[in-house]
Amino acid sequence: MDRKRLGLVGLVTVGILAAACGSALDGSAPATGNASEPATIDPVENVVATPPPADAEADASVTTAPAPAREAEEENVLLTPFGSPAFLPLDATETPNGRPIFRTEQLPFGWGQNWKTNFAIRTVDLSEIFSGGPPRDGIPPIDNPKFGSIADQVGLYTDNTPIVQVEVNGDVRAYPIAILTWHEIVNDVIGGVPVSVTFCPLCNTAIAFERTINDVVFDFGTSGTLRNSDLVMWDRQTESLWQQIGAEAIVGSMVGAKLSLLPAPIVSWAQFKQNFPEALVLSQNTGIRRNYGANPYSGYDDVNNTPFLFRGQLDSILSPFERVVTLDLGTEFVAYPFPLLEEVRVFQDVRQQREIVVFWTPGTSSALDTRVIDEGREVGSTGVFARAVDGQALEFSPNPTDDQTFLDQQTGSTWNIFGKAVSGPLSGTQLEPLVFANHFWFAWAAFQPETEVVTG
Repeated sequence: MDRKRLGLVGLVTVGILAAACGSALDGSAPATGNASEPATIDPVENVVATPPPADAEADASVTTAPAPAREAEEENVLLTPFGSPAFLPLDATETPNGRPIFRTEQLPFGWGQNWKTNFAIRTVDLSEIFSGGPPRDGIPPIDNPKFGSIADQVGLYTDNTPIVQVEVNGDVRAYPIAILTWHEIVNDVIGGVPVSVTFCPLCNTAIAFERTINDVVFDFGTSGTLRNSDLVMWDRQTESLWQQIGAEAIVGSMVGAKLSLLPAPIVSWAQFKQNFPEALVLSQNTGIRRNYGANPYSGYDDVNNTPFLFRGQLDSILSPFERVVTLDLGTEFVAYPFPLLEEVRVFQDVRQQREIVVFWTPGTSSALDTRVIDEGREVGSTGVFARAVDGQALEFSPNPTDDQTFLDQQTGSTWNIFGKAVSGPLSGTQLEPLVFANHFWFAWAAFQPETEVVTG
């Protein structure tokens, strides 16, 4: 290993431990959430049930799982209540009440006795999940977020600071990555809808999703584990494990359930405050001492580096740390590399007989470059939209006089990165935003290897 690489690993390791264990260093306790005794969801009936008393465990040295889902015809395969196949390990033993149990030494990622996760139901091999170092919620999620106005943030951010923008029912909010880097999950209510906003630094992935399933509101935390270098979340209601990329349960009684995704573009502070002057901004007053604005993963996204804590095969189509805009269209997956988007600024496409447009603007910093996020190199902002207005597909081009806006050929109206016409005959018109995400290529390719990479 060369000196540069060794230095990077050391810096990233220190950064991860600092982010994960800062509570131990500064005397504050990790967040524990709002729930007292979590409910469970029966994997067969899919209803909320009262947790059994502590003395109901068959053996104090094992972790007892709820009753498994119904068996499929194939041996050792289960079907979850959500219709997905799951796997019953061959070395599971049976307790007198017929429930499979697993000794903690069978679990490769270091869970202890206090987990109530139903490891009998899963869609992935447990060997794919491993500890990233921190304990459960060692990187503390924000469960009771506080917000301020844009005016309250004076001096905290520069124009190029990266922000995750989420809008639900007209309620627009900004989640600075300067904060998300240290917490990774914010459990919030936006526009009356329970939502979680997440960011995985190792994958450069911001994802927001509704957190209600079958009328049960779930609270999410950081499990302390990774899969394909991506954040693995846990819910406090069933203690199932969820993959951030895809927002799907992969281990536990909720296996097969998918959370409804919301658009969550990463844009610059300047773009956000100009277009949403009355919006709320996540406050740095989290109750937990962190060096907000510092990047504990300094130098991580160097294009010549190898992804940290990644054990899979690297795809050779693009460099591992190439940023891509990705679309999950159900039956196909598409990726648009940032270098292509930076070159053309507007990319129009047709997918599944639907006209779409991908916008790119300069100005937004990488959150994973330098030790200070605001000083990171420019990587830009993106937005993805359906480009039909009143049944007509608009044709877009970059605005030659303003690198932050775009023009449509039909009316000459001016549009911003948020897909809204800000002047011209269509002023006030909003394009339909599509759910997309910005990822490092290695992370997205690990989960969706059949992705079509658009090169021009």
